[in-house]
Amino acid sequence: QVQLVESGGGLVQPGGSLRLLCTVSGITLSNYALRWYRQAPGKEREMVAGMSRFNDNAHYLKAVEGRFTISRDNTKNTMSLQMNSLSQEDTAVYFCNAVRLGEDFWGQGTQVTVSS
Repeated sequence: QVQLVESGGGLVQPGGSLRLLCTVSGITLSNYALRWYRQAPGKEREMVAGMSRFNDNAHYLKAVEGRFTISRDNTKNTMSLQMNSLSQEDTAVYFCNAVRLGEDFWGQGTQVTVSS
């Protein structure tokens, strides 16, 4: 059974930082492209960061570029999203995603709320 479990969300003040962790079981994460998505109330889900399965090249939503960093730890089978300089516009449920041809796995999401 494949499971992706996010953790690390919570309430943070504007300008603060959070690190989201996605712990994966049932698949070998190094064989998958990795993505983080978010969905704010009343808005569509959007991809904020992605990383190729073949190398460490990452790409980011323009709104988070320079503030967010996606990473993977193949030895622990985890992926992370470091989020700095958070603003209220970053408030959303964040989801981790592992994908390759014919396979698409999602976590249940973790809430990130940026508020003073």
